Amino acid sequence: MAPCFPSATVTRAPQQETAAELDPPVLLQSGAVGDSCPQHSLPSPGCHDRAVLLYEYVGKRIVDLQHTEVPDAYRGRGIAKHLAKAALDFVVEEDLKAHLTCWYIQKYVKENPLPQYLEHLQP
Repeated sequence: MAPCFPSATVTRAPQQETAAELDPPVLLQSGAVGDSCPQHSLPSPGCHDRAVLLYEYVGKRIVDLQHTEVPDAYRGRGIAKHLAKAALDFVVEEDLKAHLTCWYIQKYVKENPLPQYLEHLQP
């Protein structure tokens, strides 16, 4: 049986459920999330742990990056870092403004003060 890796999900607001999944070796792909809770996507076969980054559109072009969570068993492997990067790259690509509610993403931006990220932050 193949090893079970966690998948990581970038999840939008409850009204607009979408996701980007992170599967080894750290490939970002688009996918759909389940109909129930916005923080949980459809599980990979044999896997039940999920890392999530919850975000919500709070204005026409403003996204609030609200929360990241990685299961205890998978912490310390850089998964939250990849979620933060994917979310910020999305903000840049879509030319949005980001409000950073999530403390981890605030930390990520401080450690990676790339001009393209900084110019898309909402003051």
